[in-house]
Amino acid sequence: MKFPIALQLYSVRDDMAADFEGTLKKVKALGYEGVEFAGLYGHSAAEVKALCEQIGLVALSAHVPFVDMMNDPSVLDDYAAIGCKYVVIPYLTEEYRPGNEKFNEVIKGAAMLGEKANSLGMTLAYHNHDFEFTKIDGAYALDILYSEVPASLLQAELDTCWVRVGGEDPAAYVRKYAGRVDVLHLKDYFGSKTENMYALIGLDEDEKKDTQGKFEFRPVGSGVQDFPGILAAAEESGVKWVVVEQDEPSMGLTPIECAEKSIRYLQTL
Repeated sequence: MKFPIALQLYSVRDDMAADFEGTLKKVKALGYEGVEFAGLYGHSAAEVKALCEQIGLVALSAHVPFVDMMNDPSVLDDYAAIGCKYVVIPYLTEEYRPGNEKFNEVIKGAAMLGEKANSLGMTLAYHNHDFEFTKIDGAYALDILYSEVPASLLQAELDTCWVRVGGEDPAAYVRKYAGRVDVLHLKDYFGSKTENMYALIGLDEDEKKDTQGKFEFRPVGSGVQDFPGILAAAEESGVKWVVVEQDEPSMGLTPIECAEKSIRYLQTL
């Protein structure tokens, strides 16, 4: 592996809620060099910074809801204080997605938040799902976003699972945005796209029963993705970090066991 590996802590969110410090120590013990936050679970920026330094984890980045950042841009100050290099728009609720009128607010907001992040010594990035592969006037909404907001204000945190689910080749998309993808999400899956697949992100528990067996997230290397090809593209394209993410555990494993299986696979490459 030519890249340091981080874990998106949403993957182990229940563990984080139950034992924040203990889970960070487990993540480090598995061999992860950094972490990407998805909430601070009531801890102050100073506490989180001190813990990461004590444990020896790089506080690489943080996923922060778009609406939260727009409502109060000062929330970015906390992540700057922790030492995060990147702050990421992680997901868009329905009204902000391509095809809806508020998608234009995302484009304008990303530019503003990118300037705010830069002023704090951080870089803003955008983490895609598959809905950004909706076409507007013949172009993918994701490409429109990246053409409207300059790279100096918005990096591409491409999620390899959702790129493929969206109908494109992840390796090709990494190459397409060479030099703009500092941080790459490695995510594996099995099955095919279903209407209710977002239940598996944990956003709609009532629908989860309808998607089980049709689509599931898998530890990296246990699904359909060609990670040797993706990582070759990442090396060519200037990727600096790879981040393991698994929205829900599978294969009879706990979330932390999934995280272990993912990094053990990556260590063989």
